[in-house]
Amino acid sequence: MKFESIAPGTWPELIYPAYKSTVKRGPLQPNLRIEAPVPVTQNIHADPRILLPHDADLTAVGAGEPLGEKIVVTGRVVDEDGKPVRNSLIEVWQANSAGRYWHSKDQHAAPLDPNFFGLGKMLTDDEGRYRFVTIKPGPYPWGNHDKAWRPAHIHFSLFGNVYAQRLVTQMYFPNDPLFDYDPIFQSVPDEAARQRLVSRFSLEHTVGAEMLGYEFDIVLRGRNATPMGL
Repeated sequence: MKFESIAPGTWPELIYPAYKSTVKRGPLQPNLRIEAPVPVTQNIHADPRILLPHDADLTAVGAGEPLGEKIVVTGRVVDEDGKPVRNSLIEVWQANSAGRYWHSKDQHAAPLDPNFFGLGKMLTDDEGRYRFVTIKPGPYPWGNHDKAWRPAHIHFSLFGNVYAQRLVTQMYFPNDPLFDYDPIFQSVPDEAARQRLVSRFSLEHTVGAEMLGYEFDIVLRGRNATPMGL
């Protein structure tokens, strides 16, 4: 199998001054490569038993229906050759429809939804496909600059063959007017790479009158790699 390096401009720089918190937390020294004396060969696959009944349906964890627009998100996780990444653990987290996270540090003046916590997880299947049901998140202010609002987004965490191999990215929604003003989205230098963070509306995956469908494919390597580290 050929190996294509990730094209320059696909991943954001570790320090991006417009994204102010990176200035304080971004590393100033080059990365160090640590050689493992013995390769990890055991306990490297996620066990399906870690999944709870409603982990892939974020709308089914409360006593009633959550508020907001119900959607389904699906896609594939593949390598640079388009081959599926099977049995990969994906975790997702997001704000609710009012743009507030279920977290003590989020004191945004927006309501919490007692029927929506914004957390889920799933495993990719033999085709590298995943699917989950959720509520479309709302934008929210985050204090990075004057009138700073984050576009609606869902966080994705992907684990590789060992839990130390973890990649984090964000999925956005089409035609969001906040893209041009968001330093996190704009921290990806290449315009084409930024667009790979934007999901696609899918009539095929829309479920009747229940929920609209969105597709978001994740490419781990190569010239068409999905930006990570966001």
